[in-house]
Amino acid sequence: MRLVLLQLKGSKDKIANVQNAVGKLEAAVAEHKPRLVTLPECFNCPYGTKYFREYSESIPNGYTSQQLSSLAKKHQIYIVGGTIPELGENNAIYNTCTVWSPTGDLLAKHRKMHLFDIDVKGGIRFKESETLSAGNDFTIINVDGHRIGIGICYDIRFEEMARLYRNEGCEMIIYPAAFNMTTGPLHWELLQRSRANDNQLYVVTTSPARDPSAEYVAYGHSMIVDPWAKVLKSASEAEETLAADIDFDLVKQVRQQIPVFSQRRLDLYSTERKSN
Repeated sequence: MRLVLLQLKGSKDKIANVQNAVGKLEAAVAEHKPRLVTLPECFNCPYGTKYFREYSESIPNGYTSQQLSSLAKKHQIYIVGGTIPELGENNAIYNTCTVWSPTGDLLAKHRKMHLFDIDVKGGIRFKESETLSAGNDFTIINVDGHRIGIGICYDIRFEEMARLYRNEGCEMIIYPAAFNMTTGPLHWELLQRSRANDNQLYVVTTSPARDPSAEYVAYGHSMIVDPWAKVLKSASEAEETLAADIDFDLVKQVRQQIPVFSQRRLDLYSTERKSN
């Protein structure tokens, strides 16, 4: 499967952000002919609690959703649409990833399950819960017979979530994400390789490009990690398009050669709750 990641630079202009994504996607389709394209977290707005409600829109009727739907249908591809602030039921706001099918239909949406509430002394303080509500549902999509789990940024720190996706037969987990300049250098690659190694699957992260003038400075370095925990592709800090051919047979090979899944001591410990 040909996979493309779009690392995009954002601004405070929603229309301009979405049209930049449209242009970059059109160019990527022409050059790489992907089956699946992924976008960054909060690609249509600034990343910040004070912006989420202002930029929020309904799904699937909002402007951003309609643009992604049109692109997926036009090019007959799957799009994992990064995340946008979703205006949900009871006026709640969610950080939501939409997934679009080659027919332009909304295949799934994943609301961020773990809200990014941290306070690192001398580093960064951020409280998504000041504005956002947490999602409660696991999200698995099927792309040409391959099961792919969806998480968002901070979700990657919770290994139980990735394990549940592995239990359900996922061969890849995609995390639109916007790590920062405190946690990025320390944990960005480490977490991706850890989730890939623990669960013997592909891990894909798509970040915004770095903008030193932004209030929240994203780390960048969008990445594809294979089931051996090897970094297959990595972007720099600037806007960049990554393309890779994903060999899902590698998942089977790794799981056969190092059969940790069947060797787990379920008589002593278990993470067996089934996802929805």
